[in-house]
Amino acid sequence: MNRLYLTAAISALCTTMALAETELTVYTAVEAEDLARYAETFNQEHPDIKVNWVRDSTGVITAKLLAEKNNPQADMVWGLAATSLLVLKTEGMLEPYAPAGLDKLDPKFRDGDNPPSWVGMDAWVASVCFNTVEGDKLGLTAPTSWMDLTKPEYAGHVVMPNPASSGTGFLDVSSWLQIFGEDEGWAFMDGLHNNIAAYTHSGSKPCKMAASGETVIGVSFAFRGAKSKAEGAPIEIIVPSEGIGWDMEASALIAGTANEEAAKTLLDWSITPKAMEMYNVGYAVVAIPGIAKPVEYFPEGITDAMIDNDFEWAANNRSAILEEWTKRYDTKSEPKG
Repeated sequence: MNRLYLTAAISALCTTMALAETELTVYTAVEAEDLARYAETFNQEHPDIKVNWVRDSTGVITAKLLAEKNNPQADMVWGLAATSLLVLKTEGMLEPYAPAGLDKLDPKFRDGDNPPSWVGMDAWVASVCFNTVEGDKLGLTAPTSWMDLTKPEYAGHVVMPNPASSGTGFLDVSSWLQIFGEDEGWAFMDGLHNNIAAYTHSGSKPCKMAASGETVIGVSFAFRGAKSKAEGAPIEIIVPSEGIGWDMEASALIAGTANEEAAKTLLDWSITPKAMEMYNVGYAVVAIPGIAKPVEYFPEGITDAMIDNDFEWAANNRSAILEEWTKRYDTKSEPKG
């Protein structure tokens, strides 16, 4: 009897050890509130894989990965801007892999190589959140274009994300350089800087500040605006007439990972229809066509305003763009918390 009990105990112990035998270290820039939902669902489906999540803003995670290039600490990067993943690809840091279900993705949401070095999850698009109540108090009219944001009447009433720490901030800056051309793009940002109250380290914070009345104008992304408006915030979500930048959250395997099979399991899961439905809670555009449900207050025709974003150009010039931006404008950045 004791021997049977001992055998059962050893068997149970071995099963428990097997369930926890694979640990993955995953770097991510996914919003904290979204990450908790995703992680819980993945854990329910794959209890044999323990994920150690390392979460920070896009700029911080990108810099961390590049600093660790010769001694990678992550097995996988999940939910990072595609422009950042293109930088990592150029540095030879990604392991090409074709996850199950790849054929269901919109072609825009995958690396062009076969097998791809990265795959997309969802996309976010730039917009401007304008607080109509605070604007009325100050006698301000809502802007209709990016150039409008340089008007003297908006001085001290504009907040936008810092592109060195926020993926949203970088898609703004890289899109302005594409829309206006480099010389005129920097001239536009010089004018905009005169009106900036602060550069935040979060892409959603400017719209949240506009929603709460802390600022009149927040340069952010459209879904955050729609969400705030649905919660009752007195904001107008503006799609500037010149066109808008966009980027996508995407995922990839880190080359040389010792936990490749578990990392592939997570990457497979990241593009399943179930995962896409979860992304749609926080994003209006997801990688598999036909899954996203309409989002209340999301601006109509916004996809038509999305520029033909040159991700390769943005990635190849990322360091130079951020260096120039920081030299010119970083004095108005919020302290890093």
